[in-house]
Amino acid sequence: MLLGLSKWASDSRRLTITARSWINSNRRKPRTTATPPPEVYETIKDWACREYGIDPDKVVRPFYPGGDYERFDYSDGKVVVDNPPFSILSKICKFYRDNHVPFFLFAPYLTIFSSASRNGAHMIVTDSTIEYANGAQVNTSFVTSFGDDLIRTAPDLANAIDETVKRVRKEQRRHPPKYAYPSELLTVSRLGKIGRQVEFRVKASDVAFTRALDSQKAVKKAIYGGGYLLSEAKAAELKAAEDVTVWPLSETERRIIENLAQESRG
Repeated sequence: MLLGLSKWASDSRRLTITARSWINSNRRKPRTTATPPPEVYETIKDWACREYGIDPDKVVRPFYPGGDYERFDYSDGKVVVDNPPFSILSKICKFYRDNHVPFFLFAPYLTIFSSASRNGAHMIVTDSTIEYANGAQVNTSFVTSFGDDLIRTAPDLANAIDETVKRVRKEQRRHPPKYAYPSELLTVSRLGKIGRQVEFRVKASDVAFTRALDSQKAVKKAIYGGGYLLSEAKAAELKAAEDVTVWPLSETERRIIENLAQESRG
């Protein structure tokens, strides 16, 4: 009996320590926040500044990777206009209200009532679909310490966001971003281009798997399907295998091209 109680007490202590460790580790984990396109953010900031008389030079953004909004310097009349982690929005609003920090924050559209109504924040319902830097499309509204209305709509803000989103998407379609990987990175698509003509082999000692380059992580990008970092020797071997024959132009063809250029200038 005593042995059983001793084992139970030991197991209980182990579970308690494990639970505390889990809680502490999760407390230490930084909460991430998605970043809206700069053009969309500026549209929203400009509207808030005009609507509530906010000095644009006083606007700050404490919600960045690794940032701590509770220790941020809000002195000299700073005003928060930013996109916080929605999972702790109610806590953030309460912190700002308790510490008299004026704010205008992005908020989730469908749950704005439940996330803001308990802390006295004023709600602006817009149902604006914003695509953030991580690719997520989120229907967004806003909460603020400004104004007298508990709940309101703002057609001019909603329409301004929609127009900016459309303009950004159109520009992205016209000038899509182009990326190129270094020769030391092996991807499936690189092998697919030479797989029917060249036999290429690598040993485990020649490569190291990676899901994203450090430069990609900074902008929340990744290698689709993952990739392998290659040794310099293997990278050179693969680059040589990728070299293709370029057919040269004849003198006659060069003269034709020169004539075309002269005609276009004339």
